[in-house]
Amino acid sequence: MAEGPAAPSNWNAPNALTTLRIVMVPFFGWALLAEGGQSPGWRWVALGLFVAAMITDKIDGDLARKHDLVTDFGKIADPIADKALTGMAFVGLSIISELWWWVTVVVLLREWGITLMRFWWVRQGVVLPAGRGGKLKTMVQTIALALLISPLLMFTGPWEPFGQVLWWVAAVLMAVAVALTVGTGAEYVRDSIAARRAAQRAR
Repeated sequence: MAEGPAAPSNWNAPNALTTLRIVMVPFFGWALLAEGGQSPGWRWVALGLFVAAMITDKIDGDLARKHDLVTDFGKIADPIADKALTGMAFVGLSIISELWWWVTVVVLLREWGITLMRFWWVRQGVVLPAGRGGKLKTMVQTIALALLISPLLMFTGPWEPFGQVLWWVAAVLMAVAVALTVGTGAEYVRDSIAARRAAQRAR
């Protein structure tokens, strides 16, 4: 009897990029919190690390799918890396008083709660792909965090009004991101329960 294709090794480029993203999290957090978040230079460094990490997230996913390098390690480590990075951004911004703590608590409870639930549902044989709402939530959340990480309120001279306008844009985007975060979380729970019931009826 012919054997199926061998499973891809965990030692591959997508997993290396995922691991790199996890390693970048403490450095990103340190840069964001340096000098109490009041150093424009370190805030730009933090933004650079955040953007670089998000780019690697896009690259490793594309590589894994294109070259059939999807592994169990990648399935587990990739969402952990994403949640660790964005979680550090939310917590860091709240620590330096540039984001309300209630926003951070609501978002992180949803993100980690849904991540744990997704792992549990996978073990039960229920897999739901990311919906449009979830993808939109991620995009809006990423843009809002990137803007808030930037030292927009530290712009001076002729750039000061520009920085203030961008900060308000970031605040509006964050409000939208929170609404999408809560809404898509409830939607995922609903769809997961429905899929589980359908799977049970099909047995």
